[in-house]
Formats: sequence, structure tokens, C-alpha cells
Amino acid sequence: MRGSVLIIDDEPSICTSLEFALEDDYYVRSATNVVDGFHILEENAVDLCLLDLRIGRENGIDVLKRIKAFDKNIVVIMITAYGSISSSVEALQEGAYSYLTKPLNIDELQSVLERSFQYAKLHRQVDYLTNELDKKYSQEGFLARSEAMHHVFKMIDKVKQVNTNVLITGESGTGKELAARSLHFSGSRQREHFEVVNCAAIPEQLLESELFGHEKGAFTGAAHAKVGKFEEAEGGTIFLDEIGDMSLQVQVKLLRVLQTKEIVRLGSNQTIHLDVRVIAATNKDLKKEVQAGRFREDLYFRLNVIELHLPPLRERKDDIPLLARYFIQVLNEELNSSIQGMTKRAKQYLENYPFPGNIRELRNIIESSMVIAEGECIDTDDLPRTLTAADGEKDAESVAGTAGQSLKKVEKEHIKQTLKEFNGHRKQTAEVLGISERGLRDKIKLYDLSD
Repeated sequence: MRGSVLIIDDEPSICTSLEFALEDDYYVRSATNVVDGFHILEENAVDLCLLDLRIGRENGIDVLKRIKAFDKNIVVIMITAYGSISSSVEALQEGAYSYLTKPLNIDELQSVLERSFQYAKLHRQVDYLTNELDKKYSQEGFLARSEAMHHVFKMIDKVKQVNTNVLITGESGTGKELAARSLHFSGSRQREHFEVVNCAAIPEQLLESELFGHEKGAFTGAAHAKVGKFEEAEGGTIFLDEIGDMSLQVQVKLLRVLQTKEIVRLGSNQTIHLDVRVIAATNKDLKKEVQAGRFREDLYFRLNVIELHLPPLRERKDDIPLLARYFIQVLNEELNSSIQGMTKRAKQYLENYPFPGNIRELRNIIESSMVIAEGECIDTDDLPRTLTAADGEKDAESVAGTAGQSLKKVEKEHIKQTLKEFNGHRKQTAEVLGISERGLRDKIKLYDLSD
């Protein structure tokens, strides 16, 4: 992807000659005064600025400070006909990458530009990886001893180094984003960006801009130019979560990007070439969505080169004690508590529970139980009532006594009773179940539980 260069110099002839010399390798814009220069900065993504030390009556060092305050990641190279040791030292101290004197040698300038772009890329990588390390990405979804999860591990190991598109399927709360992160951070693109877009959380009219970016004025409210997630992920991975909720209009544009490996920002006619791996995820059956006309078949086949299915927690019961211990350990630190474990009876309730909210719900149950617990171990009295209805009152709310029933029936009754307990309040119900409101709405529709 070509970098963008802004030239700020009060001599129009220098701006013109530099634009001509650099336009084959970079996107180049120029301004002969500071006001116009900052208008360009506000309206366009700029990687590097060639800045004159004197711009009319303006001091270039002051302008350098303003540019760095506006965006610290813009690389600035100072140029002047009045070079001095003191001015060059001051420029470097204020954040300039280099310092060149006029008349400029184009070969030298090209060499400095090439090095500066390499520096900028490395600097962004260091910042990005530092931020990633600062985040506490737990491996909670991948703590496993079950055979079902071992198959997932093998699949990730097989495809982590290739650039093939991957579609991750599974219910809400099974760890689809974690699987995508594992694919990225254990593969050949691990030093590049991993960008996440939740297609269900962003309004349709804004999703296209979020993915592909826009220029200033592209639509009402677009006060500044914006770099899209695909550009941010250059060289790395973009994770399109809940892809099944993407509108048909945006699906068409995504399909073209996958076919051409090019994007065009909203409001622009400039093509940007990209090298990005695409990983998508959904809790929907996309084949059924295709049949219903809600998802494009050609896009489905583009995304589903390799399918990675994550099993629900009820199908990996062997992992529940392992995950519970992990959550207790992590939450002890977060809650400043000292819970040592769970009683045998409490463990039995967990292992017999269907977990419609999967791993996310398990974490919520452990957290609420730890807050309530008065002893060193979580006991049955500390667990949510949906797990521990009294023996004499066992009904659909209780997990005990469900042997011989289908898992779907148990899940349906559990959701029904939880909704009843919270008087139909969907947000509270979703939080307790450990699923999104959208996920709860889908299950209410599936089981015909609406009022």
C-alpha cells in the first residue's frame, strides 16, 4: 500500500517539483501555507510531512510541534535553505525524523523517504504489539482436555500459517474471537494488526465506512477523513464477527474486496491495494441464510474456504472443572477475594447444567457466586437459583431431573424460566445467561418464547 506525503513549503515551484518527483511512488499533496496544510491533514490520512523550516512568517519548528500534537504518528522531515546545527538539533528534539537542506537531491530524498516509511511501519508495529501485550487476552476458551477441543487445536495449527479465508462457526459465547486471535497471533502475520469489526453492533449506514473508510464530506457528519479497518489491517488480519448480520448491500461490496483485494473509500475514486487475511464468524447457519435470501451464496463460498466449528460447552463437559478453576484464579485477583475452589455438590450442579450462554455464562456464574460466597469455597447456596432449585420444587428451572430430555428442550425451559424470573426483561436475562441480547432474541424466536 502506497504511503501518503504532504509537502508544506511557501515556494510553489518547490511544491510542484517535489510532487512531480514523488507522485509515482506516493500519494502526494502540497500546501504553500500552514492553514492549507492543516486543512489537508484534517481531511486526509497523511503518513509523512515534508516541512519547510520557514513558511512565510511561520516558524517551522512551531508547525512541527502542532503536527505532532495533531497526530504523533506522522513522520516529519524538515527542509530548509538555511541549515544550521542548532536548528537541526532542535527539530530532532521536537520529533522530526530527519533534516535536509536545499537544494534537495532527489536521490537522497527518495532514500530518506524509504527509510522513514520503514521507520514509521516499525514504530506502529512496536506500539501495536505493546498495546496487545498490555491487554489481558486470556486463553479461557481454549483451556481444554476434551476431544472436541483438541480437534479445534489441530485445525488452528494446520491453517495458522496460510492466508486462506476462515469461517468460524458456533453458538454465542463459545470463544470465536479467541479462536480468530489464536489463528492470527500464532501465524505468519502475528506482528501486524488484528482488527475486529462486529457487524451486528454497527448500524448498516456506518458499517461500510467502518470497513472501508471515507473522505471528508462523503456523507452527513463526515467532518474528517477516516481510515477503515481494512486499511488498518494491512499485512495482518481483519476479523468480521457476526457476519451473518451484515446487510446485503454491504455484502456486495465486501465480496468485491475479497475478489479484487482492493478497496475504495467512501467519497473517493482512488483504489487502494491491500494484503489482508479475512476471518469471519457467525452463530447463524449461513446455508439457511443463503436459502432464505438473507446472505449471498457467492460471498458464503468466498468466506467458507475453511470452516472451524467451536463446540458448545454442553458438548465439552470435561472442560468445565478446568475452566471453573481458571475463572476462580483470575477473578480472585479482580475481586480481591481468596476463594479456594468449589464444593463437590456445587461442581455437580455446574457439570449437569446445559450452559446456553456457554463459556461466557460460566464466567458470569463463577463471578456472581464468588461475590456471594462467605466461605473459602463456592457452595450450592452461592450458585444462581436457576442451577439449584430445591429438591422438592424441581421443575424446568432445575437441571436435575432432566435425564432423558433433549438438550434443546432443557435449554428452552431454562431460557423460559430465566425470562420469567426477570419478568421478561431481556437485557438482565441475557446478562445472566452470558449471551448477547441479539443471541437471546434469536433463541426466543427459535423456541417461540415471545409473548
